Formats: sequence, C-alpha cells, structure tokens
Amino acid sequence: MSDPTTYGRIDADGNVFVKTAAGERAIGSWQAGTPEEGLAHFARRFADLVTEVDLIEARLASGAADAGQSLSTIRRLRSGLDEAHVVGDIDGLAARLDKLTTVAEEKAGAARAARDAARAEALARKTRLIEEAEHIAAEATGWKTAGDRLKEILDEWKSIHGVEKKAEGELWKRYAAARDAFTRRRGAHFATLDATRKQAQGRKEELVTEAESIADSTEWNATAARLKDLMTEWKTAPRAAKETEQRLWERFRAAQDSFFKRRSEVFSARDAEFKGNLERKQELLAQAEALDIDGDPKAAQAKLREIQGTWHEVGRVPRESQSGLDRRLRTVEDRVKAAMDAAWRRTPPEASPLLAQMREQVARAEQQLASAQAAGDQRRIKEAEKALESKRKFLAMAEHSS
Repeated sequence: MSDPTTYGRIDADGNVFVKTAAGERAIGSWQAGTPEEGLAHFARRFADLVTEVDLIEARLASGAADAGQSLSTIRRLRSGLDEAHVVGDIDGLAARLDKLTTVAEEKAGAARAARDAARAEALARKTRLIEEAEHIAAEATGWKTAGDRLKEILDEWKSIHGVEKKAEGELWKRYAAARDAFTRRRGAHFATLDATRKQAQGRKEELVTEAESIADSTEWNATAARLKDLMTEWKTAPRAAKETEQRLWERFRAAQDSFFKRRSEVFSARDAEFKGNLERKQELLAQAEALDIDGDPKAAQAKLREIQGTWHEVGRVPRESQSGLDRRLRTVEDRVKAAMDAAWRRTPPEASPLLAQMREQVARAEQQLASAQAAGDQRRIKEAEKALESKRKFLAMAEHSS
C-alpha cells in the first residue's frame, strides 16, 4: 500500500482510525512521532497480516500445507480481523480470507476422504492377511514353509498403518490365536518323533559351540560369568543319547578348562606386576616422606615433583594398597604446600615477584585511564576507572597479607 492515508487517519489528539466499508474504527493511539510515521507503523502491521495470508495461500495452492491446520489459521485470522489494530484494505483482506476458507474447507474434506479411503484399504489388507493366517493354522502341514509364511505375514502386518485401534486389536487377537493354534499342531506332530532327545542334543551342541567360541576370550569377568551360565543351562537341559551326551560333555569341559587355565595364568602374571609396582611406589613414598621440607621447602617441592612424575609412570598396584599409598603421598604434598605458603608469607613485600607484578599492572591501569581521559572517551574512562579500582584493591590485599 503506497499511501496509508487511503485507509486510515490520525486526528489531532493522536487517535488512530482505520477506514472500512462499515465506517471508521478506532484502533489505538499514536504519540511517538508524526501522523505519517504512525500511519506507516500501523500499515506495516497490516502488511505482516497480508504476508501471512500470502504464505497460506501459496502453500495451499502448492499442496504443501496441511489443509486442516491452514483452515484453523485462516479462521483465526478472519475472526481477529474486525478487531485488528492495523491500517490497510481490511475489506479486501477479509474477502481473500473468506475465499481461502472455502478453498481450505474443500481441500480438508478431500484430505479426510483420502485418509478414510487409505484406512479402509489398510483394514482390508490386514483382514486378508488374518484370513490367510487362519487358513494356515487350520490346514497347513508343511511346517517350515507355513511357519516362515506366518512370520512374513507378521512383517507385512507391521508395515501397514492407519487402521483404527479397536479394529487393529480385534484383528491382532485373531492372528495371535491362529499362530498359537499352528504352533500347537506342529508341536503335537513333532512330539511323536522323539523330539525331546533330539532337541536336547541340539541345545547342548549350541552350548558347546558357544563355550568353544569364547574359550579364547580375554574378557575375563564377562566370559567367566557366561561360562557359568552355560554350565547352569547344561545341567537343566534334558539329556541326549548316552554316547552323544558324553562326547558333548568332554568338548564342553575342555573349553571351560582352557579358558580358566589361561585366566589363572594372566591373573598370576598381573599380580606379580602389581606387586613389583607396589614395591616401587613404597620406595618413592619413603623418599617423599624423608624430604627436608622445613629446612628447604623449595628443594623439597622440586624433588616431590620428580617423585610424582615417576609415581604416575609406575602403574597400578593391588587395589587394597592403592588408597593407603595415595593418602600418604597427599600428606607429603600438603606439608610441602603449607611450607611453601609459609615461606611466601615471610618474603619481604619489596622482594615479592607477585607484588612487583601487581604494581606493574596498577601502573599500566593508571596509564590507560590517563589516555582515556586525554581522549575524552567516557566509555573508556569508566572501564579504565573500574579496572584500576579492582587492581588497586587486589594489590592492597596482597600487601596487607604480606
């Protein structure tokens, strides 16, 4: 809109009016500038509404928008237009929104119809799958093929979406019942074929295979726990034929023995390493505890740092010894720190490098303040004054503590 006065005005008291076919309507007041600026302000707010309507219209036309959501937005904009605090062609925008309402309603109705059709098709597909599953459960005798098909039916079932929850639940009950009926018929058939012994043999072969596959593992704790679980499963499983049972047991036991023998060897070597590390750390600790901390704290500090570096390089020690060693070393560290702090406090102020450094910082801060004052830069002056005050405060604290 090039001329906001076409659709609005501001009177001498600053009251703002918008012009519509129904007459003028007060929409607010303007006291912040000229009437022209005020009309431009309210016109920009109207332009924002137009932009929003343009976007909705474009998205509906392209099919990218959800028609139902767009309809809600259009109705919200249309209902608020009569009270909107904007200056512009409100009548024209209302007509556009009315037209868009019709378009959105049509598209929303079409979308609902499409969803309903998709839902009906999904229901029909799932119903056909259930009927097939029920036929398999009642008549199939090709056990493997039928079992595989039931799994395929389940996978296809999971890929179909959009069925109402209640109908979905009823169909699922039918599928579960069909699957259970099939499983019972198949189980009864194989029960007559001496399935128990063969299944026992198969299960124990699985246990042996797994035990042999992890016998070379170096995950000591996890593998030991798993081998114990396998032993429990072995004991609870039915027995296979006598000769088969003995042959599988020998393989199973050999796998266990191989693993636990290797673990014992590794643990023994590790224990020996940890013992050597313990002796080395005890030597380092003796050196640390023998330091002349009170006589020469600085030299003690330097030597302690060497000891600490070597300490971390030594490696792990037995768990039961670790905390005691660390506690004793921390005691030495605390004594050295306390001695160094006391020595620092005894240092004359004029000999303190820290005080000298802090005085230099105060001097630089004073120079920065003088430079800012010379430039007349109020912002820099305030910042420099604040920095100088802080540095002087810390210097005074340091001098007092010295």
